[in-house]
Amino acid sequence: MPQLVHGRAATIHLLFDEPPGVIPAFFCMSESTEVEVRPAKERDAKTIAEIQAAASQAAFKAQFPGEAMPEFDSLKKSQSYWREAIEFGDPQVLVAEVDGEVVGFVGFDRSRDPKTPATMGEIWAMYARPSHWGQGVGLALWDGARDALIDEGCTKVTAWVPLGYERALRFFDMAGFKREMTSIKTVLIGLTRIEEIRFKRDLT
Repeated sequence: MPQLVHGRAATIHLLFDEPPGVIPAFFCMSESTEVEVRPAKERDAKTIAEIQAAASQAAFKAQFPGEAMPEFDSLKKSQSYWREAIEFGDPQVLVAEVDGEVVGFVGFDRSRDPKTPATMGEIWAMYARPSHWGQGVGLALWDGARDALIDEGCTKVTAWVPLGYERALRFFDMAGFKREMTSIKTVLIGLTRIEEIRFKRDLT
C-alpha cells in the first residue's frame, strides 16, 4: 500500500455545495497526526453528512461573524445524497481517517462547468471536522483525489472557493492552484450572497 508522507500540515474547509473502483489508501503525516485516506463506503454517508454540516456552519460563522446562519440541507437529505454518490460514484468520494475515525471527505469527478473538456476534473466538495482543521486532513484528501483524477485521464482540475474564506483560499494557493479572476460569480446560501472564484491547476 503506497504511502505519501508530508512534513507540513495543511488545512481546508468549506467548498460548496462508476463506483469508486480500486483506489489505494494514502497516508499523510503532520507533526502530530497520521491521516489515512480510503474510498468511502455506504456506511460512511451519515458521518459525511454530519461533517459537512458541522464544517459548513463553522466556516460560515468565520466568514460572516454575527450574521444569521442560513438554512443548510437537512442531515437526512445530505446523508441520502452522499449515500447515492458513494453507490454510483457520482461524484467519487474518499474519506480521511485519524485513529480509525472518519474526520473528513472529498468528492471529485469531471468538471460540472459547461463547455469544459472531458479531461477537466473538479473538486466538488472537501470538508473536515473543525476539531481536525490544521492537522493535514485537507492535504491528504487532495493527494488522494489528485491521483485518482490522473488515473481517470484528467489533465487539469478546478475548484470553486468562496471569496473571503481565507482558510480555503490559502489551501488552494499552497496546493499549486491559480485563481481565475474572470470567473468570479455570486451564489446564494440561504439569504446570504457569497462570491466564489474558480481555482485551476495542471495535474500533469
